[in-house]
This record gives sequence, structure tokens and C-alpha cells, in this order.
Amino acid sequence: MGIKLDMIGIVVEDMTRALDFYRMLGLSIPESSNEEAHVEVDDGGVRLAFDTVEVAESVYGEWNPATGHRVELAFLCDSRNELDACYEAIVGHGYASHREPWDAFWGQRYAIVIDPDGNLISLFAA
Repeated sequence: MGIKLDMIGIVVEDMTRALDFYRMLGLSIPESSNEEAHVEVDDGGVRLAFDTVEVAESVYGEWNPATGHRVELAFLCDSRNELDACYEAIVGHGYASHREPWDAFWGQRYAIVIDPDGNLISLFAA
């Protein structure tokens, strides 16, 4: 088939705050990107893009913020200890927790945090 997933886009209210959050998850994003209206990061073959509300309005003709949980982004941590440390660092920087780390019934260590725009972000480790 001639189609593949290439990019996931996130509309953000505050580019700097959003990028700082995703930097804490290990994405390499230059500080100079903080002032951009559109930012793309290639993290192993799938691009993650960030657009300001103004860009979204210009593309879609309007912007109506989504409500509820619609898409999950899940970040694989190298170990259970790394997951716990990542979670503590994120929450320690003032970002919200949705669910503290726990040992899930399916065998993974799991935690859920909330990005600055209300998206649920999962952290997991084998």
C-alpha cells in the first residue's frame, strides 16, 4: 500500500511550555524553536509536529479545542526506574499527573501525565 503514518500534529496554546514538556520526554528540540509557530521533530521515522492555535486556525479555517481523551502518545522508557524518575521530574517541574506510576496487570510499569494542552501522555517500561 502506498500510504504510511508520517506525522502526528499537536495544537498548542504556548509553544515554549509545550516544547519544554516534550524535551523532558527526551525529544531533541532546539531552544530556538520556542519562537516558531510550527515545529517538527523526527523521532525515529515518525514526525511529531507542534502548531500554535493561530496556525491551526489558518489551516482549518477555525479552531475549536477538543474535549476529552482523543489520542494517546506513549513513550517507552528504558527501565522501570527510568520511568519513575521521568515521572517525578515531569511532576516536579509543575506538569500535571493523571495517574502515578503503577505495575499494570499486563506486565508493564505505567504512568500517565498531562501535557500543557491537556493531552494524556503515557510512560511505560517492560
